[in-house]
Amino acid sequence: MKSIILYLILLFQMSPVHSQEKEPDKKTLKLGVVGMTHGHVHQVLRRGKTGSDIDIVGFVEPNRDLAERLTKQYGYSEDLIYPTMEALISSTRPEAVSAFNSTFEHLEIVRFFAPKGIHIMVEKPLAVNWEHAKEMISLAKKHNIKLLTNYETSWYGSNEKAHEQIHSEGKIGPIKRIVFHTGHPGPIEIGCNVEFLDWLTDPILNGGGALTDFGCYGANLTTWLMKGEIPESVTCITQQLKPEKYPKVDDDATIIIKYPKAEVIIQASWNWPHNVKDMEVYGSTGYIFCKNGSDMKVLENEKDGPYDLVAKPLPKGLDDPFSVLKKVVHDGHELEAYNVTSLENNTITMKILEAARVSAEQLKTISWSELFPED
Repeated sequence: MKSIILYLILLFQMSPVHSQEKEPDKKTLKLGVVGMTHGHVHQVLRRGKTGSDIDIVGFVEPNRDLAERLTKQYGYSEDLIYPTMEALISSTRPEAVSAFNSTFEHLEIVRFFAPKGIHIMVEKPLAVNWEHAKEMISLAKKHNIKLLTNYETSWYGSNEKAHEQIHSEGKIGPIKRIVFHTGHPGPIEIGCNVEFLDWLTDPILNGGGALTDFGCYGANLTTWLMKGEIPESVTCITQQLKPEKYPKVDDDATIIIKYPKAEVIIQASWNWPHNVKDMEVYGSTGYIFCKNGSDMKVLENEKDGPYDLVAKPLPKGLDDPFSVLKKVVHDGHELEAYNVTSLENNTITMKILEAARVSAEQLKTISWSELFPED
């Protein structure tokens, strides 16, 4: 009798039902990196080595030379490089993927991974145009996956502090005007690698030039600060101030977004003499200037005058895109309404960029209700 019992126990242990596979380690997020041509890919390459909360299980990059150079630079095994998304899936099972390829390719990524229940984070902006964005949004909702968009400015303590002072503390009264200066001297001028330049300066692969590259920051932060309010109209003027360097796309764009009780001006350019991502918010009684990620100047009222403020970094675990992605995937973390990385925010952001593009093409102000009657 004992021998029979021992035999059954041994048989059960060897059975596929009682596999020796370990349960997923919830301490780390199994992350696939799709594309390595975006200059921002260095963020995730550094993060995968310095953080213990994400585990990069593979890189998808058809340009083998580029993939080998970057993985060698950061000390990753070449065995993690895959030529296609299909090859990545056949060898490993990421819980989420992060995209660092051309904006045009974001749609292909969502088409492939969303039906497989794999969450996705793309670099800003969400898509090259509203048509691509619509399909991506529909697929994310249909397959119940999270589709996040990463902006550098999402992790600025100054922007978070400004939001708090405006909406929680009422420091400057209702928003009346917001002004953004975003950009740099130009992607060629600052030394972007050739693989990045190949698509960043292509109107199809990037959806435009400075308009999409830097106009998206202001549109994204505005949507957050305005709590998802729908604009009345969008006006945009684009220019080619350096056609010899950027013959295919705009290198300078000014976007004016009109709300019922506020106006937003976004000055996005590859012609600044310096790198800049600042924000000025004017209320009915004062203003808040976010000079960079931490330094601020605040005027609550004219009588007391302005004062300088240094914003604290965001709380640990909410201070970078990969920490937030892990919280969303593992912990069911819900982003606040119109959070800068959220799909609901970036739905409106993409519509603003679409309206700006149409306005620049048609040389006229675009009525929101005419372009987006569903809103």
